[in-house]
Amino acid sequence: MGMFINHTNHPSASWSEEQLQAARQYGDIMEVAFPQIEAAWDEAEVDRLARENAGRILALKPSAVLVQGEFTYSYAIIGYLLQAKVDVLAACSERCTECFVNEQQETVKRSIYKFVRFRSYK
Repeated sequence: MGMFINHTNHPSASWSEEQLQAARQYGDIMEVAFPQIEAAWDEAEVDRLARENAGRILALKPSAVLVQGEFTYSYAIIGYLLQAKVDVLAACSERCTECFVNEQQETVKRSIYKFVRFRSYK
């Protein structure tokens, strides 16, 4: 069986059963923590970290990697993983928004995301 790597800020322990089942189609789920990307970093620092983490992930021989987070880092690591012929995924969700009035009589908008599927980067 393969391995599904979750490289996001959202641990799989908090996922819906639907998302867990979809991930398990690729293999056992393993967490590789998404790093904190400092706003002051330049492109070279972001690229260095992406290359380093891509190496760590590739050493695990995943069948698929979910990557979502800070955009420039995600773009860089997705490129390295695709270059190594790894299936890189994004989680696709539907946003359901509800509005209500709270106790302070303020209108509050709340969004709930419902997982639908994974989509491959190509």
